[in-house]
Amino acid sequence: MYAEVRRVLRRHRLHTVCEEALCPNIGECWGGGTATIMILGDICTRGCRFCAVKSGNPMGLLDRSEPENVAAAVNELNLNYVVLTSVCRDDLPDGGASIYADTVRAIKHLNKDLLVEVLIPDFNGRTEDIKKVVDSHPDVIAHNVETIRRLTPSVRDRRASYDQSLKVLRTVKHLDKTIFTKSSIMVGLGETCQEVLDTMRDLRAADVDFITVGQYLRPTPSHLPVAEYVPPTVFDFYRQEALKLGFKYAACGPLVRSSYRAGEFYIKAVLGR
Repeated sequence: MYAEVRRVLRRHRLHTVCEEALCPNIGECWGGGTATIMILGDICTRGCRFCAVKSGNPMGLLDRSEPENVAAAVNELNLNYVVLTSVCRDDLPDGGASIYADTVRAIKHLNKDLLVEVLIPDFNGRTEDIKKVVDSHPDVIAHNVETIRRLTPSVRDRRASYDQSLKVLRTVKHLDKTIFTKSSIMVGLGETCQEVLDTMRDLRAADVDFITVGQYLRPTPSHLPVAEYVPPTVFDFYRQEALKLGFKYAACGPLVRSSYRAGEFYIKAVLGR
């Protein structure tokens, strides 16, 4: 199945965060017939210090056929759950929100029963752009805070902020309470256990439904070093505490990533399958 996923994605000229971000779970996820498709190209206008995706200026370039190509690939792979994410596109007037919306609609047009999760950038906090994605009716909208408040300036690009990420998540719920929201935290960057719990509380205060907590792994020597390898018992503790706080599900573990086995967790948590 790994080879089939790779073949279909290549034929439709699609990128995946699995490859671009050097995800450690690519073999497991692709082998199971799932992939997180990265739209809007492979050049990010931001430079977060944890991320292996290349940075630069795409100069406004877009593949207008991308929504249809993504929908065709998803349909060909016969998926029942797809995750869409993207690079940040600060060079575009709407940050790429319209391409997100067109892609969701194209997928749903071919298969109205297919579940679609989108992992969106912050769109610089613009409500009108977040609304474009919400109005396309994906089943889950994710946006990652990535780390605790104290470490945000040293981990994320200067244009990202902890409070702006919380605002994005609150805005989604304000616009449509029926859409599930999700966020992700990396640990092992120098945070304390209490700071992780405080971040969870902030996310619940924003009415976030799903959370993932995973170990930060340094993708290259030029990225932030790992401060600590968090033991499995601590991840178990985080999961228990997240559920106590009211998250509908919490996936916590060393290799957990924001889109890791997303369909399985969503279906189990929400549809009871």
